[in-house]
Amino acid sequence: MPLRVSNIRLPVEQPESSLVERLARILGTLPGDIHSWRILRKSLDAREKHGLCFVYAVEACLADETAFLPRSTSYHPVEVFHEEPFHLPPIGERPLQHRPVVVGSGPAGLAAGFFLAQAGFQPLVLERGKAVRERIQDVRAFDTGGAFNPESNYLFGEGGAGTFSDGKLTYRGAGPEVRRILQLFAEHKGKPSVLYDYRPHLGSNRLPAVVKALRQAIHSLGGEVRFSTRVEDFDIQNGQLTGLFTSSGYLNADAVFLAIGHSARDTYEALFQRGVAMELRPFQLGVRIEQPQETVNRVKYGPQKLEEILGAADYSLVANGRRDLFTFCMCAGGYIMPSVSEPGAFCTNGMSLSKHDSPFANSGLVVTINPGELESTHPLAGVEFQRKYERLAFAVGKGDYLCPIQGAGDFLAGRSSNTAWPNSYPRGAIAVPLESILPPQVIEALADGLPILDRKFRGRFLQEATLVGPESRGSAPLRILREETTRESPSAAGLFPIGEGAGFAGGIVSAALDGLRSAVRLISTRAPAQ
Repeated sequence: MPLRVSNIRLPVEQPESSLVERLARILGTLPGDIHSWRILRKSLDAREKHGLCFVYAVEACLADETAFLPRSTSYHPVEVFHEEPFHLPPIGERPLQHRPVVVGSGPAGLAAGFFLAQAGFQPLVLERGKAVRERIQDVRAFDTGGAFNPESNYLFGEGGAGTFSDGKLTYRGAGPEVRRILQLFAEHKGKPSVLYDYRPHLGSNRLPAVVKALRQAIHSLGGEVRFSTRVEDFDIQNGQLTGLFTSSGYLNADAVFLAIGHSARDTYEALFQRGVAMELRPFQLGVRIEQPQETVNRVKYGPQKLEEILGAADYSLVANGRRDLFTFCMCAGGYIMPSVSEPGAFCTNGMSLSKHDSPFANSGLVVTINPGELESTHPLAGVEFQRKYERLAFAVGKGDYLCPIQGAGDFLAGRSSNTAWPNSYPRGAIAVPLESILPPQVIEALADGLPILDRKFRGRFLQEATLVGPESRGSAPLRILREETTRESPSAAGLFPIGEGAGFAGGIVSAALDGLRSAVRLISTRAPAQ
């Protein structure tokens, strides 16, 4: 009879191993009588009246279940605990003609591939870039001034864009599917704390091992992953997907999971040419703001060096105004990196390692661009809007992927920065008035919103802060449409658009969850090819 015990508080400096003693006192038993226990949820309570402490919900199983009846207090609720397990559905009856193909190996593609393989469908996963080990070498070479590789970079390659991201695993929902996705990461070179932590995070240094382990798991379950294989066109006959044209030849396919990510613009164009239904959607564009991590720590933690216990502090801020300005993908102790997928363009993103040990903090600082603000209603108009400002940024960076930078104070004062401030961008920065490379919607929102954010941050948000940009790959600027029930494209039966690139997700967990759900749909309605 598992029990859930809630609201267990431990001072932040106290080890989690002491939880078993607290559990025993709450349950009125001895620590040795607790057969097993695990953390279900961990959060931080920073209210002064309690002192800084972690708050836990814990599952406990007693050695002698008959000797205890759940006894709740107003302070420590105790209840019989049942966690609904996740199960794959029974396999459908109608066999596929060919094994399913997954296009892309980001979170959505890896999740879809894993669960299809687990159900015996022997999926083929196609990745346009390289395996993660070789990809890391290409990224490092680019960071140190090397040439840009359009097929192996921060966005393309094993693991997708998420491999070189902050690795946040936050998600607002709950339930068996969400828990199974978190377990998937924890079981494949992740860490157990992602199942319960209040801000679960893998870090860019751990993510390569996770995606490699998932690829190996797909192989062990009968699937296959092919690298350096770019999908170039789609064979659609009478509303049915029948195959794929790839850089390595033609593939017959009657079930394809399209997990291309939000930067596969050439694939968007091929889909549009084939008449696959898609539409514009709101998307985010702005800059990255970077401050000393020490400043963020002191604002959040005060004079105490709590970062030694809690890790580098982060923030999430919104300035409401004529156009809301908000932070996202905050990388505590992180780095600014080039989120580039095609030659002649430049944009930024952020990443951090699991130790969060960079002296800088950075965050996206963006506004929402709505379809009605674009010059065209063409489904790819958002892509062209992004490209316009990315090309301006590349040009002012002297064609060498230098990062445009301006002091936040200089930006608000309307003056140029005389020098590139200290920053975490690896290839070097160049002082540029950001109004020359950003759309007017962003300039207006920054001018109105930055002072508001500074007040919310006790007057220290802009102190020593720099702005770099553009930040233009926060979300897909279009949605590849799909039927709600079948999860297939209305234009091409057998085509399953999934993840961020299809416009149905906004992070690692939500993308993986979307891949899982579409895989479940196919598993429940079809059978493996015979």
